[in-house]
Amino acid sequence: MSRFGKAKANNVDSLAGFRAQKKDTVISHGVLNAARKSGQLNLSSRGLSEVPQNVYRLNIDPPEDAHQNVSFDASDRWWEQTDLTKLLLSSNQLTHLSDDIRLLAGLNILDLHDNQLSSLPSALGELQELHQLRLSHNQLTSLPEELCTLKNLRSLTIQQNLLESLPEQVGHLENLSELDLSRNHLKGLPSSLGCLIGLQKLNLCHNKLTCLPDSLRQLKNVKMLDCSNNQLTHIPASLSEMVALEQLYLRHNKLCLLPRLSAPTLKELYVGNNQIEQLETEQLECLTAISILELRDNKLKTIPEQITSLSTLTRLDLTNNDITTLLASLSLLPNLKVLLLEGNPLRGIRRDLLTKGTNELLKYLRGRIQEKPQRADEGHTALTLPSQARFNEQKIRTLKLLEFSEKQADQIPNELFDAAAGEDVTTANFSKNQMTSIPSRLVEFHASLSDINLGFNRLTCCSPDICKLLNLKHIDLRYKRGHTNTFIFYSSPQNCNMVVVFKYCWTGATWLK
Repeated sequence: MSRFGKAKANNVDSLAGFRAQKKDTVISHGVLNAARKSGQLNLSSRGLSEVPQNVYRLNIDPPEDAHQNVSFDASDRWWEQTDLTKLLLSSNQLTHLSDDIRLLAGLNILDLHDNQLSSLPSALGELQELHQLRLSHNQLTSLPEELCTLKNLRSLTIQQNLLESLPEQVGHLENLSELDLSRNHLKGLPSSLGCLIGLQKLNLCHNKLTCLPDSLRQLKNVKMLDCSNNQLTHIPASLSEMVALEQLYLRHNKLCLLPRLSAPTLKELYVGNNQIEQLETEQLECLTAISILELRDNKLKTIPEQITSLSTLTRLDLTNNDITTLLASLSLLPNLKVLLLEGNPLRGIRRDLLTKGTNELLKYLRGRIQEKPQRADEGHTALTLPSQARFNEQKIRTLKLLEFSEKQADQIPNELFDAAAGEDVTTANFSKNQMTSIPSRLVEFHASLSDINLGFNRLTCCSPDICKLLNLKHIDLRYKRGHTNTFIFYSSPQNCNMVVVFKYCWTGATWLK
């Protein structure tokens, strides 16, 4: 009879040697001895259903071969072992953690992510040296209050669990800098969350939050806040007090308005996939440092002119909205590098331009700004431009430029100065007109104005009020029948070290001191 036949007759599984066997939960002496020397033990991806007892007692029990090894060789001095500081148990099949975890009191890092834990032992609170605790991708429904006594904890990651609430004591984790609670079932947050004053990164995305606690205003060091994929209908204005906030993610919520946030450091705001129908002036004016503004997949029909005041904006995403009219003045944004408009029913603009990239699109829009005004009987196109007014308010706000040249005007209209009220105007161009005196209202910009062009007018004198312009560097007073000269002028007694070089015409002109 063949071997196979004998095995079958004796009820022996002839494939037993080829089938995967359940892994032994006993860890080899060599692995444990290496951990005693290094202070680190990596047991990830070993198929463990429980932590072996000899792992818990690693700092207490001597090696099993200790009675055979009395060598004084430096490499074999087991009695000089290092306490375990790093224990990696990720990607196993652990369903529980024993209270004996308290025996590893020297742990700095404990990684339990990607297991089947449904609860944690209260003894976890005795690991007072713990800096990092990784609990993501488990089945935790709650956290023990004792966990909140870990005063030295810096990073706590609990994403992808089943948490519905947090203990109020979570605010006691005063040294926490990173907290990841994403992809749980949280419906609310404890007010004590605002006590985590050392927090720099807070991830709350993919939960069931309908509101944010007002106490978040106390988080003065948070740089990144992610509240995406929740059920938020509004964002409290008090978040403006998070003075270090740089990145705010609010995608996939139920927001109808852009949050009014005046956080001075906010650089990136992501509000895609909401229900925002309009942008209000006050909301945009608050975004003084914004670089990336994502508004995609909302219900916007128009873009207000005030968006061109966002001089630091580099990326604007308006994909998949209901925008029909595109502001040509968007091309005046000095730092804009990416403008996304796909999926909008735009009129008055060739569709192929949207596929040619931002540079070509902005070039086209700048060309529209330079077009001459339409006749009144021609009506309006889809691009209604501020440059078609008597003066361009957008240049005032974005370029800090007062421009009223080549109008053959004998004076500058007060409406221009009124439109520039409160702006730090640096340049004024009133050249090629018929003025006989310098506009007195230039003094309103005494703290910022540095360059004035009054060339080719009919000036007969230069008022001493110009000495009040503290930052003036250059003034152009050329006249076509004269010739250009240059001389030194001290602008004011308060600023007597600043030299102003300007051009003027001798013909018919008198300088008044």
